[in-house]
Amino acid sequence: MTVHSLPQPGALTLARASTDFLDRFRSQAHTHRAYTQTLTVLASTAAGGPDAPVAAAFTPQAAAAAMARWEGSAPATWNKHLAALRSFAAYCARRQVLEEDPTRLLERRKEQRRGDKAIPHARLEELFADPAVGLREKVLWRMLYETAARAEEILTLDVGDLDAAMRRARVRSKGGAIEYVHWATPTARILPRLLAQRSTGPVFLSDRRSAASGARARALADVDPTTGRGRLSYPRAEYLFKQTSKKHDPHRKGWTLHQLRHSALKHLAAEGRSAPELQAKSRHAHLVTLGKYVRLGEETSARITAEHDPHQRR
Repeated sequence: MTVHSLPQPGALTLARASTDFLDRFRSQAHTHRAYTQTLTVLASTAAGGPDAPVAAAFTPQAAAAAMARWEGSAPATWNKHLAALRSFAAYCARRQVLEEDPTRLLERRKEQRRGDKAIPHARLEELFADPAVGLREKVLWRMLYETAARAEEILTLDVGDLDAAMRRARVRSKGGAIEYVHWATPTARILPRLLAQRSTGPVFLSDRRSAASGARARALADVDPTTGRGRLSYPRAEYLFKQTSKKHDPHRKGWTLHQLRHSALKHLAAEGRSAPELQAKSRHAHLVTLGKYVRLGEETSARITAEHDPHQRR
């Protein structure tokens, strides 16, 4: 058993504490990315900057200034970053470099619990068939919808993780477990074109070659050895999906990658799939977390209304 000595008061800097804290989430890509974003903003607002001691840098004023970055964001976004700061504060308290929670004056915001996030199936098909959409995006979006997987799970796939014969891929789930996701015929038809005989490297590549050195250089595992192109990032993939989907969204706001997972499960529920079947598809650890998918929404309501309209044209 390894015992780590506690830092002397004032010895632990905000930068070092942030690095140590984030290292605990290396196997959880989505959480690591979200926490990194929050702590990067905190470092930019902290008194004395990231090299100042935690107690001097991570103050209520710095926490409030960091959260001001998301002042106009949705309640869910605000709450996500506030939770990240509070988790970091608790970590620093355990290391005895903070005596009080700097976020104690900040409050969570009430989130809307209802609302159908599923994209109607017909609009999804229009998006998938859009001739302006490139091959990489068509494969990514189809695979996300057909596997009902989390976006970070699919974006971190390497070619070696694919089992084309069984139409499945090996992914590392949110909790770090190794699991399998399965796709259907539309993905199976176009995936080989995207891979173009590649046998190594990330499945989804960025448009440009990765920097060979410097701060923008990627880990070797995130670079295709043949082309030198890096792995497609979540922010870039999300941006492209939102921008392209705006013309298919009647509200012209565009959709998020997570809505593909939500839509897949909602559509399966609408077809009569049971909660245990949805759990097998989504790989949720608990059935109770499937409630928002089992509860059918606007599309089902419209269909039921039309089917039972006594004046509908027959």
